[in-house]
Parts: sequence; structure tokens; C-alpha cells
Amino acid sequence: MGRPSSMDRTGDSFTTIVLLSGDIEQHNLALILKHFNERLTVVPVGTAEQVAALSPTLLARSRLLAFSTPVVVPASVLEHLGYGAYNFHPGPPDYPGWHPVSFALYDRAKVFGATTHVMVEKVDAGPIVDIELFEVEPNTTAEDLSVAAYAAAVRLFWRLAEPLATRPEPLPTLPIRWSGKKTSRRTFAQRCEIPLDIPAEELARRVSAFGPGDGTSAPTVTLHGFRFRLIRD
Repeated sequence: MGRPSSMDRTGDSFTTIVLLSGDIEQHNLALILKHFNERLTVVPVGTAEQVAALSPTLLARSRLLAFSTPVVVPASVLEHLGYGAYNFHPGPPDYPGWHPVSFALYDRAKVFGATTHVMVEKVDAGPIVDIELFEVEPNTTAEDLSVAAYAAAVRLFWRLAEPLATRPEPLPTLPIRWSGKKTSRRTFAQRCEIPLDIPAEELARRVSAFGPGDGTSAPTVTLHGFRFRLIRD
């Protein structure tokens, strides 16, 4: 899915950033963007419904930035954006997809980070603009790794905020490709299904990585037709 060329635009100049994120990020990230361009209009959105409601006229003069959000931007929105779309993904290029922190922790990854990439129709598949990596300390918890990945994404945002807020041309990309198997909500749910004969070491590994859950799934055991779900103290 390519971005519209200058010949495809309505003639409107770059004036607006659509900021797709949580409530707290909408306020703080907007301040960063307007620090570099006080004339910029920042339109906050947080849900798929709000994204779908954006008018083609607005999109034609806009760039969309998605920051650590589960919302998937449809192709019908991406193709109307006049100045492209970029996602700040809380995981490195070798962990595309859903809840990368949990899968990296399960894999005992020694390096983690965050990725900024061009948004295309397929999730976590567009050209990579920048990455921020860090070493994973021994005994790091899922919560710790989530915080560190979030901080890495914030550093990327600060690094790219000026060109994103002031320059209509696309950001340059890096010769880095996405790698690793793309994960999904279904993949997460499958890892949360705990067999009765699971070895103790594997159980501890899954609880450590997937115990915090993803808002929908958490480690669960099914016994005699009853489902028992992990509750964390």
C-alpha cells in the first residue's frame, strides 16, 4: 500500500497529525509535536471507530502517527493520507505482531527494543525508519520489559518528532527487514492454554511471560470441564 503522490493530493498542504494512541500519550506526545511546530493541528483518536470516522478531506492534509496501540488502521484510511503513516511498535524488528514483550520474554531474548516503521495494509510489515535497542537484564519480568520497551518507543518519538511535525516529505528508511514469526491474539491465547502434564520448568516459563495477560487471555488450565485461570497476587 503506497502513500498518495503529490499528484493525487487535493492540494491541501501538510497541516495536521492524526495521533492514534492512549489518552495519556495523546496529551504528552501532542506537546512534543507542537514544541517543534506550534502551527500544527493534532487530532487525537483512540479507537477503530474514531479512525474510521476521519474524513478523506482531513486525511488528505494529514500524517498519521500510531503509538503503542492495538488499533489496526484499515487500508481505506491509509490510502487517503496525504503524508503517510508511521507506527511506534513496542518491540524490535524480530518481534512483529501482538504483545511482543511476552514472546520475547518466553524466548529469553537478550536484546529487545522498539521500532518505528511506515504503516502499510499488513500489520508490522512496512519499511523500517528507526530502531532503539537495549540489553535485557537477567530476571527481567514482563512488567519490567514492558516499561523498558515503552521508554524505548518514547525515545524514538523524541528523535523523530521534529521531522514528523515539520517536513511533508516521507522519512528515510533503513535497510533493515522485519524478521521472526508475526504473533497474534490467537498465538497469545494458545500459549496460555496450559496442558495438565506440563513440566514444572515450562509452566514457570509460561507464567513468567504470559502471566500478566493481554487483556483477553491469561494462563488457563482445563480440568474435568472446568477452566481455572491464573490470578496474580
